[in-house]
Amino acid sequence: MAGRRGRSQAGQSTVEFAVMLPVLVLAVLVVVQGGLVVRDQLLVQHAAREGARTAAVSDSVAEVRDAAGRAGPLNPDRMTVTRSARQQGRPVRVTVRYRFRGVVPVVGPLMSRFTLSASVTMRAE
Repeated sequence: MAGRRGRSQAGQSTVEFAVMLPVLVLAVLVVVQGGLVVRDQLLVQHAAREGARTAAVSDSVAEVRDAAGRAGPLNPDRMTVTRSARQQGRPVRVTVRYRFRGVVPVVGPLMSRFTLSASVTMRAE
């Protein structure tokens, strides 16, 4: 009787593992996708900072866009850079908006419908 009881317990753990595996895989995918969102937000913040540095010393809006685009591996087709009016000695504000696109299977398409944004203000020289 003891041998029979041991066999049924072994099968139970296999079934529990099979039931929990999809949940664990989904949780890992959500964590990975969340990490990519955080990474892209940091890249957007860095792009806004680089754009503001350029806007502080340059009148060219194209140079501001180029500086923001070179700041990191963001897709320039999904990035919008705007700059406020520039007057010497006054603050100039650069805003970067980036349409996020999820790349992780299953959860990526669910997290692809929002825009990341960052603004930085610096004094124009």
